[in-house]
Amino acid sequence: MRTENLSLTLPGGETVSGLWQAPPAPKAVLSLAHGAGAGMLHRHMASAADGLEARGIATLRYQFPYMEKGGRRPDPPPVAHAVVRLAAAEARRRARGLPLFAGGRSFGARMTSQAQAKAPLDEVRGLVFFAFPLHPAGKPGVDRADHLADVAVPMLFLQGTADTLATLGLLEPVLEGLGARATLVLAQDADHSFHVPARTGRKDADVLAALLDDAAAWMTRG
Repeated sequence: MRTENLSLTLPGGETVSGLWQAPPAPKAVLSLAHGAGAGMLHRHMASAADGLEARGIATLRYQFPYMEKGGRRPDPPPVAHAVVRLAAAEARRRARGLPLFAGGRSFGARMTSQAQAKAPLDEVRGLVFFAFPLHPAGKPGVDRADHLADVAVPMLFLQGTADTLATLGLLEPVLEGLGARATLVLAQDADHSFHVPARTGRKDADVLAALLDDAAAWMTRG
């Protein structure tokens, strides 16, 4: 895999790590944020980036400051939003006119959508969410989705039907309310990590591959 380590510098001088991964002739570029409990090198992030590269999509993975420091408590939204913007700007520079998208897994997905809702990310055509966290586990609600109404670009939601952080009966009406801006792709029986029980006869890698097929097709559609 073709990867390049990089460093992103925040306005205050703090730096965070990034990783650029691209096929020889990319069709699109995705700035990709990690979840709350694991950084950009976690196997879920690496598998997504590897799979997207194989499908012609370049990715820019990056760390939030708390993860860079080895902390466990996520950064407050203003800090996370600033990093989302910084990473999207770097991805835009490297995209060189290719279709540009931003997104992330779980916490990273929500921080990206919040940043976009507050002020559009320059030249970003759409948002790609891996397991958008609609609510905390065991606490169903839709308040976390209120800001999505302020996102004007198309959004792709890749969700497991057994995700305890996004009860399907709550998520579907929210996305229906967003109209054509929201596209929902479901992984049957998959949880928040896109893991499926052995009884399904499917493997996690197969589930992720199908989701990445949909994500790549969505980002490269005419």
